[in-house]
Amino acid sequence: MSINLITPNFLKKLKKIQKQQQRLLTLSKTFAILGAIFVVLSFAPSVWYSMGASVDDFSKAILQTVKGKEGVVEEPIVKLPDWQPGIDPKLPRATTLVIPSIKIATQVNEATFQNYEEALKKGVWRVPDFGTPADRTKPTIMAAHRFGYLAWSNTFRRLNSFYNLPKLNTGDTVEIYYKQRKYVYEVYGESRGEEIEDYSANLILYTCETLNSKVRIFRYARLLKI
Repeated sequence: MSINLITPNFLKKLKKIQKQQQRLLTLSKTFAILGAIFVVLSFAPSVWYSMGASVDDFSKAILQTVKGKEGVVEEPIVKLPDWQPGIDPKLPRATTLVIPSIKIATQVNEATFQNYEEALKKGVWRVPDFGTPADRTKPTIMAAHRFGYLAWSNTFRRLNSFYNLPKLNTGDTVEIYYKQRKYVYEVYGESRGEEIEDYSANLILYTCETLNSKVRIFRYARLLKI
């Protein structure tokens, strides 16, 4: 006498397992595709950068925005010539830029107009011949690439460049640690174009809008007495 082990109940369970496996396979493929898209979107700008115009071309565009503009300086929108925040030994000695709303936390790089490219390779460059947080006779101007270099990781780009500068809104605060003093600014204006429109700001941040555009993205901020 033979025993039939393939019962209707067994076949029902088998079909259920097969459906679950098919759903898992579909989900795995979907996540794999989404992951691939994310990687492509993250690194496509840098790949395009390296395959198209040279990095130097974009750096020169950043430089040209302020080069020769040293004499075009209006009165700062906020005059606090004698006020300085207190020294805090816990703050870094190196000049540091922190923008909480777009999660930037990076050291600011100093370089002359002749060596600006070396500063941009590291992230944010403080434009020389203008002001500092302590010396506010001229605005402090900081520039950085948006997409940067192929060697940059996505994490590095977001922390150390102006990739997310377009997301910086009016009312957001910007912090600069300068010689162990904390300077806090509030964004009050923005513009897009080939040149800075408002030299009366205490702080000006800018970057290129896209990889091959002459348009810059600017943010203007005033110093807060905190």
